[in-house]
Amino acid sequence: MASTMASIQGGGFLIQSSTPENTFTPEDFNEEQLMIAAMCTEFLEKDVLPHLNEIDDKKEGLMQELLDKAGSLGLLGAGFPEAYGGLGEDFITSTLITEQLGGGHSFIVAMTAHNGIGSLPILYFGTEAQKQQYMPKLATGEMKGAYALTEPGSGSDALGAKTTAVLSADGNSYVLNGQKIWITNAGFADVFTVFAKIDGVQFTAFIVERGTPGLSYGEEEHKMGIKGSSTRQLFFENCVIPKENLLGEIGKGHVIAFNILNIGRLKLCAATSGGAKLAVKTTVAYAKTREQFKQPIANFGAIQHKLAEMVIKLFAADSAMYRTAKWIDDKENALAADGKHDNALLGAAEEYAIECAILKVLGSEALDYVVDEGVQIHGGNGFSDEYNISRAYRDARINRIFEGTNEINRLLILDMYLKRAMKGRINIMGAAMDVQKEMMSIPDFSADDTPFAAEQKVVANFKKAILMCAGGAAQKLMMQLEHEQEILMNLADMAIDTFQAESVLLRAMKMKQDGNDLADVAMDIAHTFLYDAADRINHAGKAAINGFAEGDEQRMMLMGIKRFTKADNYNTKDARRRIAAVLIEKGQYFF
Repeated sequence: MASTMASIQGGGFLIQSSTPENTFTPEDFNEEQLMIAAMCTEFLEKDVLPHLNEIDDKKEGLMQELLDKAGSLGLLGAGFPEAYGGLGEDFITSTLITEQLGGGHSFIVAMTAHNGIGSLPILYFGTEAQKQQYMPKLATGEMKGAYALTEPGSGSDALGAKTTAVLSADGNSYVLNGQKIWITNAGFADVFTVFAKIDGVQFTAFIVERGTPGLSYGEEEHKMGIKGSSTRQLFFENCVIPKENLLGEIGKGHVIAFNILNIGRLKLCAATSGGAKLAVKTTVAYAKTREQFKQPIANFGAIQHKLAEMVIKLFAADSAMYRTAKWIDDKENALAADGKHDNALLGAAEEYAIECAILKVLGSEALDYVVDEGVQIHGGNGFSDEYNISRAYRDARINRIFEGTNEINRLLILDMYLKRAMKGRINIMGAAMDVQKEMMSIPDFSADDTPFAAEQKVVANFKKAILMCAGGAAQKLMMQLEHEQEILMNLADMAIDTFQAESVLLRAMKMKQDGNDLADVAMDIAHTFLYDAADRINHAGKAAINGFAEGDEQRMMLMGIKRFTKADNYNTKDARRRIAAVLIEKGQYFF
């Protein structure tokens, strides 16, 4: 597979083009990856799904047993280096594992908290001694990890933490005092990454082991969903931590917190994709057997519309996610080759932080759509705990809050673009100026009959719509733009749809060129997504323009948004029926 790393920089999809040949898709998984995926499916179906009620009831020791089993299969430490007890698998493979286990409800929450935010801070910021002490045990599950950042007064504002750390008089330890809330795995974790402010000022991370005097735990939280995951408060009362357990640099805790979140956001997209696929399987099975008016409800167009939209959203999420995972994998390898091996993955994830934020939003919202319509298709039975779709509905809701709320992630998308533009990392403003010049010229009405030219033009115009709106807003509002959150959210929605649209089209084109048996269905998905996205981008663009422009400037930009969000008429009704027909035939998500 050709590398795309050299041609696409982080956030560069807006100003750079890609080809199907240089785009990684799920159809490109190698034999080993497919074997690992099959192992994950077997583990999920044999060891997790039959015990969902017991997991939700927090049967004593069950979650730990499941994590131990996953560890024995190598699933916990798959992405950790072999030097620290892991399997050394690449980023694409570790993403695939998360996706394949994403249907594990509370189990996947515990697992990703353990081998993601619960382990990666030590792996990437720990001293060699810290890595040798903890990582091999975290890789096997002998030790379980957790991450303690959130406090009663600081959620999205992580740096507003009040927990303090004071160096002891003898200089050999730090004394922690404070409180953490919503700590996943707190009921059984052996090691915590805890954030506190040294002398109330310097935001710093510490490794805190279970059983440390002065560390105590609240009762298990009673949650709307993910009831089987352990969620407790942590209390630090003169909790003495050896100075050797200081993690990373003093005052640089934010570097750990924010860099780890980039990886977590993409992995959350993977987990939500896996969860959605299980919900689709559950829902289509019900729709095929539930009869009303003397026929299965799967025969009805209204139901087929919902089923097809589930497939479309999942195809889009997977296409965007694995495209990004490949970029991160390529960048990690390049950084490692340059001698930056210790933090290569973090550096790669930071490069694609914009895409990671996009994926977090689109993945969690795709899952929300799937489970919500899944309940609707189940009708009254969907509201009953006897049907697993009700659990899926409850469990899904947290994902729009995890890893930074979707609102925060939307704001971050534009914030990162603007900051990178100011630092010269990405020439967004230059591209925006080019679009402004194009708007003053006569449109090109020449026809291009080459395959997929019309679809590619639609995507290229989506990008121009964003550049026009973002460039205009930045010029008009300058530094005040960061306070216009509604406009930033509109621009983010345009970027999210555009990234998905391009990813979907590139994957469908590649499948068509490769003669894939499902290529025609993929093209139906691509055409439907482009057609619908044009309306969504048009709506968001008009809302943004009306929020900052007026007079002639407003009229000109509204003409521009109309020009850049045109899509050829397409019979999405029939396309969705064709997509639904394949889903109904196969009985599960089929890509």
